[in-house]
Amino acid sequence: MQELPRSSPGSERGIGVTRDLRLLPVAVGAWGVALVCVFMPGAAGWVAGGCLAAAGIIGAALAIRRRAVATIGGLAIVVLATAAAVAFTVFAQSADRDAVHAWGGRAVEAVGEVSSSASVGRDGRLWMDVQLRGIGAPGAVAPAVGPVRIGIEEAEGFVLGAQVRVTGESAETDAGERAALVVFVTAGAVERSAPGVFGFAADLRRSFVERATRLPEPGAGLLPGLAVGDTTAVPAAVDADMRTSGLSHLTAVSGANCAIVVAAVFGIVALCGGARALRVVLAIVALAAFVVLVTPEPSVIRAATMAAAGMLSILVGRPSAGAGILALCVAALLIVDPWLASTPGFALSAVASGALILLAPALANGIARWLPRPLALAIAVPLAAQLACAPVIALFAEQQSLVSVVANLLAEPAAPLATVIGLLACLTAALPLLADLLAASAWLPSAWIATVAHVTAGLPGAQVLLPAGVVSAVLVAAVSAAIAVVCCCGRPRQRAAPAAQEAEPARQRRAHIAGRLVPIVRGAAAALLIVLAAVGASRALIDGPLAALRTPQDWAVAVCAVGQGDALLVRSDDAIALIDTGPDPGALDACLRSLSVDRIDLLVLTHFDADHVGGAAVLEGRVGTVLHGPPADDADARVLDGLARAGAALRAVGGGDRGTLGGASWRVLWPLKDSVAFPPGNDASVVTEFAGGGVPRALFLGDLSAAPQRALLRRTPLTGYDVVKVAHHGSADQESALYEALHPSAALITVGAGNDYGHPRRETLEMLSALGAHVYRTDRNGRTLLGIQDHALRVWTDVAPP
Repeated sequence: MQELPRSSPGSERGIGVTRDLRLLPVAVGAWGVALVCVFMPGAAGWVAGGCLAAAGIIGAALAIRRRAVATIGGLAIVVLATAAAVAFTVFAQSADRDAVHAWGGRAVEAVGEVSSSASVGRDGRLWMDVQLRGIGAPGAVAPAVGPVRIGIEEAEGFVLGAQVRVTGESAETDAGERAALVVFVTAGAVERSAPGVFGFAADLRRSFVERATRLPEPGAGLLPGLAVGDTTAVPAAVDADMRTSGLSHLTAVSGANCAIVVAAVFGIVALCGGARALRVVLAIVALAAFVVLVTPEPSVIRAATMAAAGMLSILVGRPSAGAGILALCVAALLIVDPWLASTPGFALSAVASGALILLAPALANGIARWLPRPLALAIAVPLAAQLACAPVIALFAEQQSLVSVVANLLAEPAAPLATVIGLLACLTAALPLLADLLAASAWLPSAWIATVAHVTAGLPGAQVLLPAGVVSAVLVAAVSAAIAVVCCCGRPRQRAAPAAQEAEPARQRRAHIAGRLVPIVRGAAAALLIVLAAVGASRALIDGPLAALRTPQDWAVAVCAVGQGDALLVRSDDAIALIDTGPDPGALDACLRSLSVDRIDLLVLTHFDADHVGGAAVLEGRVGTVLHGPPADDADARVLDGLARAGAALRAVGGGDRGTLGGASWRVLWPLKDSVAFPPGNDASVVTEFAGGGVPRALFLGDLSAAPQRALLRRTPLTGYDVVKVAHHGSADQESALYEALHPSAALITVGAGNDYGHPRRETLEMLSALGAHVYRTDRNGRTLLGIQDHALRVWTDVAPP
């Protein structure tokens, strides 16, 4: 084999990139096959067999082909063999997963081992993964193997490695999801605590979370997330700010966290005079310890694998081989767990890593035309990650942050300090004074990051909302590509030497064509960005300073479009009442800003489901009085405690309570005081009536089902309402006699577009139509405003009714 001459520093980059890019088909092929197989597991066996057969045919053909063809054929064999391995993994696990999946929709008892850390869901439950050992009807557990996702309200002792037994209602998962089943736990117990080092690590994390949360906000609850990836103490408002500002990756154990740990150890050993091999070995040992501390769940192992691959490239003396090693890591992870291919976290991690390797240098070179090179590099790193990840985010989420680059520039310098010092505080738990000192020191950068998130998230136009899906992803990808083209293009290529020009006329022709095309492509990209900037600036003005001008001044009732949840306002003489907060603090805050509402005089929390109180954190410090029904558990009480600590007065209410809002009066019709007939939840929703003071007579039914609706009708005379908020998002569980008595002019249905519940149901819409009510739905009409003009009810919507 001919040996290539050793490249010069200026040329190594080109050779390294060429070699690395040859490995990308391996990762792309593995990913594509994984997606096909996890969404259509029945085809996995055929795919594996087909790939192996194709590899065999190519191998036989190579025996009689030229060597040039053999290079391409050899790569094809590697791609097919990797794809076959991925497909075989799906095929081998399909039978066990199908057996577990068959229990969907039933009451089950399950036994297994916790395989991930816990995270707080929007429903207030703690969610974690469990690897099953058995499942069945309660009291009849049979052996079974497979991954399930459990949601539990109290999870004491539910840490990685613990053997647990849970009982609850199960739900089927969609094709492609990593969990074969979801279990909503009603009762759970730890049968065996986490063994050895995992139990010790859990105790360290628990001690650190308790120590950190004794510090003041902002920054206290965020600190465990920055240091050890524990987000259970992050306040909902801070979490919303982190998402809006594009900083949420700092609280997930990602490649960045692993890189910080590795870099810290690598640097310390280097300062002590350690050789390169010693630095790498100790860095990998530290990385392994870090993985154990933060729980070796799949996402953490993925991030650590990426970091270890980087260390390997340094150890072999080829840092430029990063793209190739990344491709091999992606392929290896997909062989072990093909279901990673459909998870947003894996896609974002791989794409961000690839962008930092391939796109960031080009962006830095381009931006350096206008800015000093160190600043250009600082901007290029978050910009590359944002441009690459934005299309992936658009596939799964509606939010697109427009301030993430600025927020990351401001917050990233503080992240290593919070991570390293916070880790030291966690590890020194046995020395309380030292641990307290370190935790307080780590609080400073954590508070800075929380402040940056809050300030940038509050900027006008900090985020845009796009419907999640392929169309949005393609649109965002086009915008990302345009930004990359504008930033990267422009620096002229160096002309080749005369001898090279004479020897390579084909290359000259290609360069000439490229030289003519680049200005055209760059101009088109710039034109696209100018148009989008103009549209965005107009929208920011309309939603920001001009919002009050386009909002009717006579509105008295407002229905916020916050997705699948309730958030409705009543206004009388500039006094504001808010009935529920919806599921998303960001969406609620945007609605309040569009209506120029800064303070809530009266907050009514009908009940404590996440789609009714999920946005409460954004109201802390902005509420006068809270009317609420009976809390069911500690999670409900925490919502009230957060509002009370911020200055709100709490008032538990029931049928018969009354009060005023500006010139209007309100009264509570439901639930019955001290009644045990309907437990806390939907059927004990606080039902309120508002009337007078310029407010049309309005009734808000919360999430009552048909049974409490009948009880309400028997107990209270109800006739002739202008406005009725239809119960439970227009579900089918309605009492038609109640609506006949109410006979509303306008029926309001708060519902999310494309929701999984089928709301609103056809029979409910037909009932309302038969009564002559005009139906307004937030999924179709957007924000809806109602008021009285010339003694008649007037309605304004963002989207005209069809």
